[in-house]
Amino acid sequence: MAIEPKVPAAIVSRHQGLAEIVATLDSWGFDVGSARISVWTVLVAIVVVAALILFARHASRVVGRLLGRITGIDAVQRTLAEKLSGIVIWAVAFFVGIDLLGINLTALTVFSGAFGLAIGFGLQKTFGNMIAGIILLLDRSIKPGDVIAVNDGTNSVVGQVSRIGIRAVSVITRDKKEFLIPNENLMVNQVENWSYSSRDVRIRVPVGIGYGSDSDLAERLMIEAALETPRVLPFPKPVVLLTGFGENALQCEVRLWVDDPEEGVGNVRSDLLKRVLARFRDNGIALPHPQRDIHLRDWPVLRGEHGGES
Repeated sequence: MAIEPKVPAAIVSRHQGLAEIVATLDSWGFDVGSARISVWTVLVAIVVVAALILFARHASRVVGRLLGRITGIDAVQRTLAEKLSGIVIWAVAFFVGIDLLGINLTALTVFSGAFGLAIGFGLQKTFGNMIAGIILLLDRSIKPGDVIAVNDGTNSVVGQVSRIGIRAVSVITRDKKEFLIPNENLMVNQVENWSYSSRDVRIRVPVGIGYGSDSDLAERLMIEAALETPRVLPFPKPVVLLTGFGENALQCEVRLWVDDPEEGVGNVRSDLLKRVLARFRDNGIALPHPQRDIHLRDWPVLRGEHGGES
């Protein structure tokens, strides 16, 4: 594999004063097969690679700014265009670098067998995640700003999508923890998108009513509390359902809707329960408490066995 830099050689030919310096640097090296590796070729390679990296990064930023000024596309299309343009820019920089360094790629055919197979296995997940990210952007099933719940069988993560990258999707939870979920996981695992077709999310809040309380009054109080709770939508109207008869209470469930799931649902439950508690106390609705009834059977027989009362 011969490395013969093109651009530096042209510059040196015009400045004969550099010829001796270049010749000296080129003499400090060693041969690997048919390839000559010297201090000069290493310096040239470092300069070319650094210049191409800076160029690719700057070009990607410029393309991103230009796409940001286009008003005819949405955020998902803009993100997809940025990712694809970035891939093209880096691919062009790679092949330009190969050409400028004068690397003969035909010499690499010796390594195309086992070496290429090892690289393929090593980059399998990387390319899989990259393709999965492009598919997610194309079918628009997950977009930046969506609230999703991802379950991989052991753990469940609920949060807002902040960014879709080449390798992973960034999801920020209500605890301000940022999870980087590989794109491929979102393709093979079950994902709940709370804002895919509609941002309306229903919240279910269980509430217990003590036996003997006026259930109709309690239902009306719970609906009033739900309508006064911040972020709760007036339509669809909150409803209260009797879901069962518990050991100590009538089991009810308040069902209400919000249209901003990214703000969380736990705070809505807490606010509703506080309002329900205040209304129950003001209107004499009993709150359930654990209770046990003990029944003693065959008491006279027990007295006889112990020889009378003690």
